[in-house]
Amino acid sequence: MSTATTDTPKSGTKFETKFDAEAFAMNVARALESGGKALAAYLKPRESGEVQDRPPAELAEVVKTFTSVAEYWLSDQSRASDVQTKLAKDYLDLWGSASRRMAGQDAPPAISPSPRDKRFADPEWKSNQFFDFMMQLYLLTSKWAQELVQDADGLDPSTRRKAEFYVQQVTNAISPSNFVLTNPEVLRETVASSGENLARGLTMLAEDIAAGKGMLKIRQSNPDNLVVGVNMATTPGKVIYQNEMMQLIQYSPTTENVLRTPLLIIPPWINKFYILDLKPEKSYIKWCVDQGITVFVISWVNPDKRLGTKSWEDYMKEGPLTAMDVIEKATGEMKVHTAGYCVGGTMLATTLAWLAEKRRQRVTSATFFAAQVDFTHAGDLLVFVDEEQIAALEQDMKASGVLEGSKMAMAFNMLRSNDLIWSYVVSNYLKGQQPSAFDLLHWNSDATRMTAANHSYYLRNCYLENRLSAGSMVLDNTLLDLSKVKVPVYNLATREDHIAPAESVLYGSQFFGGPVKYVLSGSGHIAGVVNPPASNKYQYWTNDTIKDVNVAQWLKGAVEHKGSWWPDWREWLGALDPEEVPARSVGSEALPPLEDAPGSYVRVRA
Repeated sequence: MSTATTDTPKSGTKFETKFDAEAFAMNVARALESGGKALAAYLKPRESGEVQDRPPAELAEVVKTFTSVAEYWLSDQSRASDVQTKLAKDYLDLWGSASRRMAGQDAPPAISPSPRDKRFADPEWKSNQFFDFMMQLYLLTSKWAQELVQDADGLDPSTRRKAEFYVQQVTNAISPSNFVLTNPEVLRETVASSGENLARGLTMLAEDIAAGKGMLKIRQSNPDNLVVGVNMATTPGKVIYQNEMMQLIQYSPTTENVLRTPLLIIPPWINKFYILDLKPEKSYIKWCVDQGITVFVISWVNPDKRLGTKSWEDYMKEGPLTAMDVIEKATGEMKVHTAGYCVGGTMLATTLAWLAEKRRQRVTSATFFAAQVDFTHAGDLLVFVDEEQIAALEQDMKASGVLEGSKMAMAFNMLRSNDLIWSYVVSNYLKGQQPSAFDLLHWNSDATRMTAANHSYYLRNCYLENRLSAGSMVLDNTLLDLSKVKVPVYNLATREDHIAPAESVLYGSQFFGGPVKYVLSGSGHIAGVVNPPASNKYQYWTNDTIKDVNVAQWLKGAVEHKGSWWPDWREWLGALDPEEVPARSVGSEALPPLEDAPGSYVRVRA
């Protein structure tokens, strides 16, 4: 038995931790055994031919992008010398500061992390000179790499955006917080548990590679006590219709009277609809039902190769258009309120434009949750979209007929890689901590596949060519024009959205031909939308001016409201169409319920 001392994270005083050398040796052996299992889980599908390794298509794009940046700096000898000198000076300043601290002198840091950077929140990053030096060395190097991109003249906007994104991914990956010997929290845990954390972590790593069939599928939530239909998606209702693309759910009323006009919700097919029906206290769907609204929700199929040729037109016709017909049979109402989330909102916009061109009046209002109709300011996802990358993706999808949900999920996770990737690498595999049972993150990992035809149409017509807002998108042999969409629009953006940036949603508001209420919610793409009033979290802003302003200018004239935007939306909806009728029973004689909500389509996991 030996004794190791270390600093406490809070007080900085010394305490003794019993270090069991024999237990440490046993735990290292367990970790090595689990490492072998992880390697076996990685190799097994490759040996059987189930997985064929080849360089990722994105690798060529990364090399090309970094080459463009390097060419700028290396094409001029004085320029190259200046940038190297700058880094050397920063390193010398850091060394001088560290030397003065070692001599017992006070010395300001050469660089400090952002107060919001959770990676370096532990006090020992500053109190321990070794960890402080490693942190500052990393921050200086990261800053220098980012400035190489920012200061490189002559880069086109697309190349610069890609370079900034790729540099961010590399610097996030090499952070000292991601390694055992350079992370004080992990090192303390390793000493305190005699390495048991590493044994647990490597066991989880092996399990996650096996679950990913040879690819690492990082667990973000403990699936225990998180079951769709049991702990989530529990709002009472029935599936009243289904085809090969979707199930239509009608929810049971909880009020004596309801709005005459029902609500049709069109969720994204990239993820499952129950983001709007998590636990009852978080459920937007339940809240709407309790507010006296007859709610119908599309639950998209999790497609396989058989459905690979299903196009955007098929999704529109067999999704929202069919749903409107079914709702008319169930309620007798020809018109519906509509709400579309993310790409479901983009689908809703194309459907509205198609209906307008056909002069069919089926919609009373349209609500968009973090959805884009113009992609000029579409943010970091544009990194993945150019002709070469789309062509490569189409080639990959050609064989399977679908895009696996894990690939899209990884792209979304990379937008916030410190929070959604590396924090779990450290917590799961280095600290050996099982993640908590968190419904939102469980939903985030419950990704769906996408049909090749539909995904290709979306990427090309929206992200690459931006045809919808330009009025050049053709759907079902019909030219779409958003200016012909005259229904009132409630257009919700979220302030910290990395997927549908607030700037993009605001800019897109001007293309509709009818009245638009743009509302900005606090938080991000999920929490800014799923924000029940009872939680009393965040805030939202309103401002009637939506043209010829950016978000910063819009906010200067906006009114801030504390809490959830949900009641504001309900008030807006009621003002448009306040007429009420007695609550409706679920389904009808012509549409007998097929099964209980949430249905069977949502239970199919990729």
